[in-house]
Amino acid sequence: MKGLVIIPTYNERENIEAVVAAVLAQDPRLEVLVVDDSSPDGTADLVAALQPDQPRLHLLSRPGKMGLGSAYIAGFQWALARPEIHWVFEMDADFSHNPEDLKRFLQEIETVDLVLGSRYLAGVTVVNWPLRRLALSFGANIYTRLITGLPIHDATGGFKCFRREVLEAIPLDRVRSDGYSFQIEMNYQAYRRGFRIKEIPIVFTDRRVGVSKMNKRIIWEAVWMVWRLRFMRLRGGRRKGGVR
Repeated sequence: MKGLVIIPTYNERENIEAVVAAVLAQDPRLEVLVVDDSSPDGTADLVAALQPDQPRLHLLSRPGKMGLGSAYIAGFQWALARPEIHWVFEMDADFSHNPEDLKRFLQEIETVDLVLGSRYLAGVTVVNWPLRRLALSFGANIYTRLITGLPIHDATGGFKCFRREVLEAIPLDRVRSDGYSFQIEMNYQAYRRGFRIKEIPIVFTDRRVGVSKMNKRIIWEAVWMVWRLRFMRLRGGRRKGGVR
C-alpha cells in the first residue's frame, strides 16, 4: 500500500527540490507526483533532472497554466490508474504545509476516509499572514458553513489525505472549480456520500519564497460555489457524512 503526495507547481523551482526531499523522507510508502503547468522558470526540467536519483518521484507536465483544481483532478486520475496507490494527498510546494505532518495524516487515515489539515480547529494556527488575508480566509470558512451546512472548521484548506475509495466515488470529470472553491467542493462531495471525515490541527506558515497565486477570480468563484452546493443539497443531496 502506497500513498501519493500530489504537488501542483507553477514557478516553484526555488522550492521543489527541498520539498520533494522532505516529503520522501517522512515514510518509505510515500511517493510524489509533481503536476507542473509549463512553469516558465523551469520547475518541470528540475524535477525531471531529479528523477533518476528519486525513483519515488513522478512528473506530470501540462501544456499551460490550467489552474489548481484541474491540476489536482489530473493528479487524482493519475493515482486512480495505479492500483497500488491507496492514499492520495494534496499539498502545497512552498512549505506552507509542514512535510512532517504527513506522518500524522498516515496515522489518522487508518480509521477515516478523509483527513483534513485545519488552520482553525485549535484556534487560529496561521503564521505570517497579513490580517486582511487571515480575515478573508477565516470569514470564508464561516460563510461556507452557514450556506452549505458543511460542519468543517477549515473547508478551504489544501492539505489533506483521501482514501482511494473517496476519489473513486466522486465524479471527477464533473468538478470544474478551482482554488478555494475546489477544496470546498471536494470536501462537500465526500461529506454528501457519507464518508468519514476528520480534521486535525496544523500550523500553516506563509510561503518561504515565491509569489502567492491568490487572486480575485479565485475568491469570487468560491463565493458563488457555496450557493451552488446549497442548491444541490436542497434538490435532494441529503447530508450523510460524519465529521470527527
